[in-house]
Amino acid sequence: MTLAGISLAYLRARNMSTVLNVVLLAFGVAAITLLVLTAEQLEERMHVDSRGIDLVVGAKGSALQIILSSVYQLDVPTGSIPWGQALQIAAKPEVKQAIPIALADNYEGFRVVGTTHDYVMQYDARLREGELWHAPLEAVIGAEVAARTSLRAGWSLTVNHGMARQSEAPHTDYPFKVVGVLWPTGTVLDHLILTDVASVWTMHADRGGGLVREPKVDDGREISALLIKYATPLAGATLPREVNAYPDMQAASPILETSRLFGVMVVGMRVLRGFAFVLVVAAGLSVFIGLYTALNERRYDLAIMRALGASPRQLMVLLLFEGALLAAIGAVLGLALGHLLTSILGFALRFQQVGITGWVWSPNEGWIIAGALVVGMLAALLPAWRAHETDIARVLARG
Repeated sequence: MTLAGISLAYLRARNMSTVLNVVLLAFGVAAITLLVLTAEQLEERMHVDSRGIDLVVGAKGSALQIILSSVYQLDVPTGSIPWGQALQIAAKPEVKQAIPIALADNYEGFRVVGTTHDYVMQYDARLREGELWHAPLEAVIGAEVAARTSLRAGWSLTVNHGMARQSEAPHTDYPFKVVGVLWPTGTVLDHLILTDVASVWTMHADRGGGLVREPKVDDGREISALLIKYATPLAGATLPREVNAYPDMQAASPILETSRLFGVMVVGMRVLRGFAFVLVVAAGLSVFIGLYTALNERRYDLAIMRALGASPRQLMVLLLFEGALLAAIGAVLGLALGHLLTSILGFALRFQQVGITGWVWSPNEGWIIAGALVVGMLAALLPAWRAHETDIARVLARG
């Protein structure tokens, strides 16, 4: 029988201890894997969603809330800004492009966003079927919306007032016609229903109702935010101050606010990561105690193996292999559990536009496996050395 066969037979004989060691290590690895996958996907998603947006103009309030509501679609707007003033900002020489965002409604938890075709182009989205909207009450839906609602081009839908899924105030007087479906983009666009700004104004008109066309001058209408791309790098030094001078508007930087958000998140992730490392270390100690205790029980068996021709080096390798085997099994199960938990988290947040999935592989997972194997090898090192130094004559004499 090979050394690997001997190790497997012994671990099966001590199944309770083996299962405990593997489970402890698996939980630690799963926790670290969950944190790594979640953090990397959130960071990548936020980078992709805010790419090309230099400034967001919203109503006075929290700058972070402006970014979360207008760029990532994760919060409610701080208020509304006058359409006429938004046009003034868009016409400034520092502005290369300005994309209006109007938020007020949802369909089965998916937000309805009033905007322009530039918003679709911002994320390099392509149509899978149909065409972009060209009139009020026409809508284009993202890939996730199509997948979860079964909507297709040519179908109609009735949206609910408000951005909460539980809303029970449908706009029955103004049904939308789906005119297009987008291919998946891996961005916030996948979870949105897009239409023109005039559609939002139509559904919330307080001037006698009817279809509202986009006004050329300020008539008191409002939007939620304005996404701005700078014309020159120097615009970043002057435009925010100009925007903040308006009594109803505030400028927010996606880069700055996202950095602040991650600064807060990092603290919590470090705490959870520390807890996960404690679990891994506890698993390593459990492996050490199990192998060290087993060594005392197996001294006579190991001495017999020495008498039958096994070298001290082979006995040392035997114990090291058992530690590495326990660590490898725990690491593999932990990775699988970590990916499963990440998928469950993504499913729970499926209406929050965060796009987390367990069906991805991170290069850092290789380091997680290596770390688990090192823990197993270190836990087995002292028992392995004791096995290497076994005095076969004394052990056999004691019987």
